[in-house]
Amino acid sequence: MSLQSGHTMPQSSAMPPPSWHACVRSSDVDVHASAQPQWSLNYDQLSPGRFDGQIELVQLPGLRMIREGANCKVRQRGQIGRGHYGLAMVLEQDSEAIFNGQRLSTESIMIGRGEELDLLTPAHSELIGVVVEHELLAALWQSMYQKPLSAWIEEQIVVQASTASARHLDKMHRRILGLLSSSPELLNDPVTLIQLRDAILIEWIEAIPSQVDTSELRRVEARKKVVDRACECMLAHSDQPLSTLDVCSRIGTSPRKLDYCFNDVLGISPKRYLRLVRLNGVRRDLKSRAHEARVKVQDVAARWGFWHLSEFSRDYSAQFGELPSQTLRNAQG
Repeated sequence: MSLQSGHTMPQSSAMPPPSWHACVRSSDVDVHASAQPQWSLNYDQLSPGRFDGQIELVQLPGLRMIREGANCKVRQRGQIGRGHYGLAMVLEQDSEAIFNGQRLSTESIMIGRGEELDLLTPAHSELIGVVVEHELLAALWQSMYQKPLSAWIEEQIVVQASTASARHLDKMHRRILGLLSSSPELLNDPVTLIQLRDAILIEWIEAIPSQVDTSELRRVEARKKVVDRACECMLAHSDQPLSTLDVCSRIGTSPRKLDYCFNDVLGISPKRYLRLVRLNGVRRDLKSRAHEARVKVQDVAARWGFWHLSEFSRDYSAQFGELPSQTLRNAQG
């Protein structure tokens, strides 16, 4: 991981200074996830290859700007702040991105509460977004429209921006991030920071269409609930992976519906998804247990239901670009 910043980025356990700017490049999906302070995120790498990710963050009063990209397909889940709301766009995508079970185009805006992030981004994609405190968003919304925040803001929803709005948001993000990177002294100028913050938030709000349709949300949520229950069931038995029929009988659905829901919500079959999540689980365990005496790859693999070591090593190497023994040695070193 490399870090370049105008101000030192705060550690996740510490209170952040009022404003800061940071750039992080990492070759590990877990380092990538943890490089975003005060947020609790879990990333699973779903496409094969050695991970390469970049994040640029700017913390302004009441608002955080983010620009993020990675060469691998990733599912990210977790929290980006209670009492906060996120607005984001996936600008570049070779295949479909999915937010809370809803498909995204390059002009889609994701909007949702900070407590329930669930986003799948394709390989070689780039995302821009802001995370804003409720009080700030509500006050600016009231000032702009002379009415309280719309009720749909409490949902996890996708809306369509215009092509011009999407391009303008991209240019504004690039301009502000470039300005604060080249002139870090501006981070100590309260007046400039408030002006920048309000300008970027106003552009995001104005990019939202005047009419927001929530009629499909209940159907999307029902499919996602099936996926979430199946994932919980499968991961509760990660050392002895359940068959599709076992999962279906435990959560009360049919194999056809389970497969449909997974492909619709995650773009992948349940069997394939479980195997990838288990491989990610082995990788995390190898790194977290590297300090233990006599830890062995085969023991960690067995905890995640991989009993054939040669087959497991082949799949692990294809997924992460290194052997599991290399992961363990790197963590120990």
